[in-house]
Amino acid sequence: MDPLAPLRRAPAGAAIFLDFDGTLAAIVAAADAARPLPGVRDVLRELAAAYGVVAVVSGRPVSFLLAHLPQEIELHGLYGLESVVDGQPSTHPEAAPWRSVVDQVAADARELGEAGVDVEHKGLSLTLHYRRHPDLAERAVAWASEAADRSGLHLRRAKMSLELHPPVAVDKGSVVEARAAGCSAAMYVGDDVGDLPAFEALDRLEARGMASIKVAVRTPDVSPRVLAEADVLVDGPQGAVDLLRELL
Repeated sequence: MDPLAPLRRAPAGAAIFLDFDGTLAAIVAAADAARPLPGVRDVLRELAAAYGVVAVVSGRPVSFLLAHLPQEIELHGLYGLESVVDGQPSTHPEAAPWRSVVDQVAADARELGEAGVDVEHKGLSLTLHYRRHPDLAERAVAWASEAADRSGLHLRRAKMSLELHPPVAVDKGSVVEARAAGCSAAMYVGDDVGDLPAFEALDRLEARGMASIKVAVRTPDVSPRVLAEADVLVDGPQGAVDLLRELL
């Protein structure tokens, strides 16, 4: 059985949702160095011309996604706090008041930066990367937990990193559920625990009669939970891009 058949059957009524890091781009030690694999931009353009919704849903800020991905697709950054749909940028109204709080926590994180943790200030959220120094994981977790308690920001764990977000009820799942409304089929491709809410959203949509495909990208540090929840497994970002080409 072809797992992609529900998408191919009626592409104009189908939605394709994609993570960025570990899915369209290889995981790299320095976050700013991540780039989509060769050919990704062209594949996404072709998909956007054929399918109803093609969207990247990422923890990256929209400004980063805009610099590296084609304008023909939807971009949802910071897990949905920022979006560009049909060329129109928007910010979640409940997130804006937290910008100054994130600014302060980012400034306070300089002590971690001095120790070797990479502090990525994304505007409306903050990520602490310890991939280059795994030995600092315990210190980074302790610091981030205290910062979350002090500031009111929510702490999320990801691959070799910690994310501090405004306490706004939005995640990859809420983006998928909203943007796939009215579609006959939808697919999500991801590799990290932050993608699990998107899988859960597809399960809810399937219970209402929509066909869904959950794709996990196997990487060396992929969460077993992501693999267990998936319908389809592919090997690394190249495997994800090859799967997208099958839809053309």
